[in-house]
Amino acid sequence: MKKNILVIAKRDKVEALRMAAGLTLLDDAVSVAVLGGLADAPEVREQVEVLEFAEVPLRSYDAQGVADPELAREIIAADAVYVV
Repeated sequence: MKKNILVIAKRDKVEALRMAAGLTLLDDAVSVAVLGGLADAPEVREQVEVLEFAEVPLRSYDAQGVADPELAREIIAADAVYVV
């Protein structure tokens, strides 16, 4: 059975993106929610490119994203949530 996995990039965003890319190998549906912005750094661009290739949805929320109803819906719909 396919699972719906949500990775929330909060503190260590590069690691969260890397983790999400690795989770695509499980053949589960993976999505990423980024709280705050992403730095314009080579390691971030590399991971974003990998996620785009794997067709992983990447959504940005403000730093206080926990109050966002769309993020709340994503969390409720997920079978597993990882906050990194």
